[in-house]
Amino acid sequence: MQLSKTEEQLMQYLWKLDKAFMKDLLDIYPAPKPATTTVATLLKRMIGKGFVDYKTYGKSREYFPLVKKEDYFSKHVNGLIKTFFNDSASQFASFFTRKTDLTKEELEDLKAIIDKEIKNK
Repeated sequence: MQLSKTEEQLMQYLWKLDKAFMKDLLDIYPAPKPATTTVATLLKRMIGKGFVDYKTYGKSREYFPLVKKEDYFSKHVNGLIKTFFNDSASQFASFFTRKTDLTKEELEDLKAIIDKEIKNK
């Protein structure tokens, strides 16, 4: 299941805070801040999708992510590779290295990371 753009933005804030009450979430938004009801609706949808849960303290709820940021990002990258690059990591890597403005140093860093992974396999 996927998050909408607005849910994803809220999830980014929740990952950053690790756990948060409604006030904490509203405080982290830049101006103009969304209405409390808007954030509450987003949270309700995200709970329904299994991305967020909460603990109740009296009348307050403390929200926390159920999905790790790295896991969410990994699923997205794998989806991109499958959808746009015929499920070929090589095609993705070729596109990524040719069509981005990476410096020579950044490309060398990527090569070192790949060489290290090859050695570990």
